[in-house]
Amino acid sequence: MLPHACLAALGAALLATTLTACDNAPQQPPPAAAPSAPASPAPVTTPLWREFSGEKALAEARSQFDIGPRPAGSKELAQCRELITRSLTASGWEVEEQAFTNETPRGPVRFVNLVARCSAVPGNKPARDTQRAIVCSHYDTKRFSTIRFAGANDGASSSGALVELARVLALRPSLAARVELVFFDGEEAFVQFTETDGLYGSRHYARSLREASRAGQFTYAILWDMIGDKDLTITLSPDSPQPLTAEVLASAKELKLHSYFSYFDRPILDDHVPLNQARIPSIDLIDFDYLPWHTADDTFDKLSPESLRKVGAITLHHLERTISK
Repeated sequence: MLPHACLAALGAALLATTLTACDNAPQQPPPAAAPSAPASPAPVTTPLWREFSGEKALAEARSQFDIGPRPAGSKELAQCRELITRSLTASGWEVEEQAFTNETPRGPVRFVNLVARCSAVPGNKPARDTQRAIVCSHYDTKRFSTIRFAGANDGASSSGALVELARVLALRPSLAARVELVFFDGEEAFVQFTETDGLYGSRHYARSLREASRAGQFTYAILWDMIGDKDLTITLSPDSPQPLTAEVLASAKELKLHSYFSYFDRPILDDHVPLNQARIPSIDLIDFDYLPWHTADDTFDKLSPESLRKVGAITLHHLERTISK
């Protein structure tokens, strides 16, 4: 990002088998029970925002951070991608790898977005036309030659929290089926942000939505970026779509979290921009008031599970209010 233009659980009931023996015949043991699939989480009827765990989100972020620097095209980012995919699949989401190659100032690079969808009927293949909202984050880190940059806040915090959001949404499949989760590759510029350097993943994803005539099915998108700072201040871009912003702030106010929001002093160039350009109203929940941004000091000790919980709760509250059937 840059300041500028920057889960009714599938509880399987076991059939009790009783063998009736002849009067004088020895009782035969029952046949061994066939192994059953792991039971899915029980459905939740309480507000989903109460289920979001900052600690679990932080643990997911830690797993990504511990891989080390994860720039686009690296084996470390591929390792991170496998980690995210395993966690999403374990929560019942189907993950599509959206791979593409793009020219960069460092030559051609292969990027891979992760797009996750969930079925309203657990066990079924998700449809592609039920989604009404996008929640997204980037999972790459900026490449540096002079410092070791593992991006605790800038990359790991939001993508770790997005994995936790998937777990919570899966507790209510009817809502999960209405959300598309996207992990963008290549948010970071290789040199500096321009129309062609940076936002590689979100630009490709937005273009793919238009080409597949899917952009019109989405009511809005929420982008998360740098949301783990202990001193959380969500700095909204001043060009944030007003109706969507008002709705998100209404959820924040109802949860008594409105005080954590402010406006940045100028537009922020981030992955929400290509989505807005695709006519999907998109808001960037980002803490740009973060001094260790793009420095070696963006380390795990800067993160707080409470900050992740706040952003997760606000987003879930908004999703429940606006796209629940």
